[in-house]
Order: sequence, then C-alpha cells, then structure tokens
Amino acid sequence: MPQAELPAGYTARPIDPAADLPALQDLVNTCERALDGTATTDAGALVAILARAGLDPAADTLLVHAPDGRLAAWAWTDRRTDADVHPQHRGRGLGAALLRWIEDRAREQGTAELAQIVPDRDEAAVALLHAHGFRPTVTSWLLAVDLDEPVELPPAPDGITVRTFRAADPADEQAAHRLTEDAFDEWQQRRKEFDEWAAHTVRRPTFAADRSPLAFADGRLVGAALALDLPDTGEGYVETVAVHRDFRHRGIARHLLRHTFHACRAAGLRSCTLWTHSATGALDLYLKAGMTVRHSSTVLKKALR
Repeated sequence: MPQAELPAGYTARPIDPAADLPALQDLVNTCERALDGTATTDAGALVAILARAGLDPAADTLLVHAPDGRLAAWAWTDRRTDADVHPQHRGRGLGAALLRWIEDRAREQGTAELAQIVPDRDEAAVALLHAHGFRPTVTSWLLAVDLDEPVELPPAPDGITVRTFRAADPADEQAAHRLTEDAFDEWQQRRKEFDEWAAHTVRRPTFAADRSPLAFADGRLVGAALALDLPDTGEGYVETVAVHRDFRHRGIARHLLRHTFHACRAAGLRSCTLWTHSATGALDLYLKAGMTVRHSSTVLKKALR
C-alpha cells in the first residue's frame, strides 16, 4: 500500500469503520456546510461507500489527522474516488497529497481509469484535478422543487397502479433491485449486487418507505421512486427514479415523482431534491415535473498508465 506524502506534522492511517464513522461524518458535513450552507451526507451514505464491492477499507481509504490530533482530511478509491479536506486545513497541500496517494493506490490495483465527481462551484478542487490530468466527461445536476403549495395527485397512467414501498419486505426489495439495475444498465459501469445496492437505498437507515411509490402493471413492478429522509435539512430526497424500458414515455416517472412530492409536503418538508446526470437523458423529465436546477457537478476522469 502506498504511503501518503503529507505536510509536516500530519499523519495518515486507514479508516476503522467501527470507530471512525462519527468523526468522518462530522468532517464531510463540515465540508458540505462550507460549500453549500447545509449538510446532506448521513452515516448510511458513508457506510455504503465503505461497503462497496471490491473496496478494502484497510488499503483503499485514508484518514489524515492534524498535529493536534483532529481529523483534517480523508480519501478513498475504488475505480471511483473522493476526498475532502477540512476548511481550516486547506491551502497546505493536503488535497494534492491525497490525490497523489489515490493515483498511486489505483495504479497498484491495476485501475485503468479514475473518476471523481466534483461540484462545479468548488473552483479549487476543479483546478487541482485539471492540473493533474483529469478531464470532464458528464455533468450532474441537483434539482429541487418547492413544496409551498399543495401537490395534486392526478390519476395514474392507463393500466398502472401505484402503492408505497413496503418497508423491510423482501419481495419489494428484490423487485426494486432488479428494476433499477435493469433500467440503469444502459449507462452504469457495472451492476450492483443486492447487498451493495440495498446499502445505498432500501437498507439505509434514512430510507423513507412511505415516500417511495412503486408502479405496477398487471402485478409486475415497472417503476419506482426511492426516497430518503435528510434529517435537519427540511428537504426530502429522491435517491433513485427508474422505469422499465418497455414502459417509458407513458408518464409513469412523473406520476411517481408527484407521489413523492405529495408525501414530502405531508411530512412538513419545504422542498424535495434529486440528482441526475447527462448520460441518463432525464433532465427534461425533471424540469417538466416542476423542478429547477440548484447547482451542478462534473464527473472528471483520468486514464492511468
């Protein structure tokens, strides 16, 4: 495992998932607040990253502590990668040091290409990655809809019935896994096995089954909108919207979103958000559903020799 070449006084070690999660979440949330004024990453999201198939926390993660012992930065790599540096420790070369460690570890693994999602408004991170040979590929957008007014629920499309997700129901879990992985086969790099997928969605502590409508045709699951609760934000969040390719362009996705928006407003939330990116071709769908772009990120990639 490569060693990170850090500024004087900083030390690094791998993450201990059992002990380091609270401090890690605090670091990530601090970075989010510095950039956007709000924190959206819950502990479940970090657990899901550390449980990625193929990621070994002992070799593929790094925590950086400052001379006073406080957590200053972290990074992970497993085909995709990410890193955060505490605002109080920026401008000292930690970001560049972590990026060098990421690339060294990726080459050691035999990774052909690295990908990282970077907020376009984080100009320093964008400049750093560009300087190290990363190039933009696809664009991601965070969209939001205000829920100040009541959300009407029109009739479902012809032949479609809708109900909410049954929490902890293995049948709903397995059917939703098949549907979403089949729907995203067109653009995702690899299919997720059930356990990895579930850790990001239906087995996540913040999964909101009562805000997650499912669409059926003759008893077959053909559409799903899987929502999360984002504590302390006043917002709902849609993790996944998927419609079987044979049932697209019938208004199912938009109808499912209306159900989620309705449930979020009933829960007293002021808005609902979701991410999409240019490879899915779904931006127009969300704009027509009344959502607007809040901000954007870019997937930057680098081929490794």
